[in-house]
Amino acid sequence: MNKIIVTLLLLMSCVGLKAQVKLLTLNELEQRVAKGKDTTYVVNFWATWCGPCVEELPYFEKLNAENSKAPVKVLLLSMDFKSKIKDAVVPFVTKNKIKSEVFVANASNQQTFIDGVDQKWSGALPATLFINVQKKIREFYEKEFTYAELAAHTKRISNL
Repeated sequence: MNKIIVTLLLLMSCVGLKAQVKLLTLNELEQRVAKGKDTTYVVNFWATWCGPCVEELPYFEKLNAENSKAPVKVLLLSMDFKSKIKDAVVPFVTKNKIKSEVFVANASNQQTFIDGVDQKWSGALPATLFINVQKKIREFYEKEFTYAELAAHTKRISNL
């Protein structure tokens, strides 16, 4: 009886988490950002197989938690292949208890997606995009952030 209860609880928790990881096209990202005129978006491009990406993810989680009442949204956009959602991304999100919104790039051509984010992006990870539509700010960085750098950029852009 206990095994059945544990199995049911595990299945229910996995179902909830799968809803947490969604596919996102570049067009959908642009539409989302356009709607949040007074919001600063911090979009981190990462992958489960990228060591520096995994190291900095807790900083984005901390930024998200500390700004939960501010007009700041952290979006974690995985560049893992779409086919890896169930096998790699969802288990990674579950294991690391990620609370930020997590998406997987929904692109038929990764290079077109990369170029659409920023023409200067070589495709290297991690990378981060800061956007504030109201202030007409769009800053792209192909680098790993410390928490202090991430918080300072967000504060400057948001005037927090």
